Amino acid sequence: MTAEALCPALFVTAPASGQGKTTITAALARLHARRGRKVRVFKCGPDFLDPMILEAASGAPVHNLDLWMTGSADADARLYAAAQEADLILVEGVMGLFDGTPSGADVARRFGLPLLTVIDGSAMAQTFGALVYGLSHYQPGLVCAAALANKVGSEGHAALLQTSLPPGVAWFGHLAPDADAALPERHLGILQAAEIGDLMQRLDRLVDALEVSAGAELPPPVSFPAAILAEVQPLLTGVKVAVARDAAFAFAYPGNLETLGRLGAEVRFFSPLMDGALPECDAAWLPGGYPELHAERLAANGSMLASLRAHVAAGKPMLAECGGMMTLFETLVDQDGAAHALAGILPGRVVMQKRLAALGLQQADLGQGMLRGHTFHYSRADTPRPAHVRAVTSDGRPGEAVWCEKRLTASYVHFYFSSNPEGAAALFKP
Repeated sequence: MTAEALCPALFVTAPASGQGKTTITAALARLHARRGRKVRVFKCGPDFLDPMILEAASGAPVHNLDLWMTGSADADARLYAAAQEADLILVEGVMGLFDGTPSGADVARRFGLPLLTVIDGSAMAQTFGALVYGLSHYQPGLVCAAALANKVGSEGHAALLQTSLPPGVAWFGHLAPDADAALPERHLGILQAAEIGDLMQRLDRLVDALEVSAGAELPPPVSFPAAILAEVQPLLTGVKVAVARDAAFAFAYPGNLETLGRLGAEVRFFSPLMDGALPECDAAWLPGGYPELHAERLAANGSMLASLRAHVAAGKPMLAECGGMMTLFETLVDQDGAAHALAGILPGRVVMQKRLAALGLQQADLGQGMLRGHTFHYSRADTPRPAHVRAVTSDGRPGEAVWCEKRLTASYVHFYFSSNPEGAAALFKP
């Protein structure tokens, strides 16, 4: 293992959400992938939807970087591994550059990543440069290498924005509004990549426009110190873990699947929407997703619901997170107010809300030390079942309930297994 690996890299950030970070990161990944370059993309913070788009654009799995949830050691190892094989590393930030604790700025500074600042320039001119300057100088230890203007009205408008940039900040081009290239959204964010049938055509439209205004030059290389993932004991050797994966259950971190493999588990995917029963397994994992959009089909698949009930009744381990947990209640009330009878393993019902119900980093001690993760949901659970334990937020406030039934562990929290591999293994070990 060499002492360091050099690879061109950029941290794609913005002054706020909604500026176009995901669109630009995906376009840049696709641009360089079309040139035959190997691109590795990371997403700052806990997120499932943006990484799906970025994976399609780059052609490789997208891992999350978060100094609290994933930890710096996990991020060190993943960035070093990427730098050894990639021609370009892109890290998409979260919200605005300085929003949150830890923030995108904390990640960029920790790993020495130069900033590419994306700004919606539709309603400004020379103030564009002032925003870039402010983001560059608000905190020490950051280098704003380049800026890109999104939603630009004309070539003349782009020229005004470009000439406003402070010295030392490169112009990375601009994009005009284009409804045919925009990424469609719903209540949790961008649609899942698999749901956007013309995703690659949309990305290619963006790339064609970006090539004209910015070209395809690589940024300067960044040094990534040598690091490897910590060894884990194969505590799940020979354990068959059934993992739900379809349009309703797709929120599984690639790092979680990797951790199950490193623990020795044999992963077997299944579809609660399409399959009649769980595959032969010792344990099961129902990750989050969109059961509320598919509640009618889930309710109609009585044999699958019976299989889930039988699995828990037999005392076999099951982890159900957020959307997976919602499926285990007696009733799910969707956005239109329609009630759907589901698995009935947990008493009560979950009801979709018009507004966001919870968002943030959380951790829970499930008996083998803290497992870290995050919560993000629009539903509310009404149940007489008392919580087995409660998660706590990253700053120590009370968090989500964790419900248990025999070997079932169910919560709104999406756990990051690598934050405590032994604790994760305990959830699945027969």
